Amino acid sequence: MLRSLLALRQIAQRTISTASRRQFENKVPEKQKLFQEDNGIPVHLKGGIADALLYRATMILTVGGTAYSMYQLAVASFPKKQG
Repeated sequence: MLRSLLALRQIAQRTISTASRRQFENKVPEKQKLFQEDNGIPVHLKGGIADALLYRATMILTVGGTAYSMYQLAVASFPKKQG
């Protein structure tokens, strides 16, 4: 039991070690330049195709959900006649 706890402790120390950190390239200046460029594109679409797809999907879901809500409200407003 004690041996397994010591082994687990060694593994945890190895994986959390700060000596083997990866260095990432700083892309902030590139992104700042992209988003501050005055090209007539709204800021929420300047990220490229992924932003455009997310925007369109959001708009489709919003309009579709609104239409469905209105439909359900109309159905609930006029109950079926009995008889």
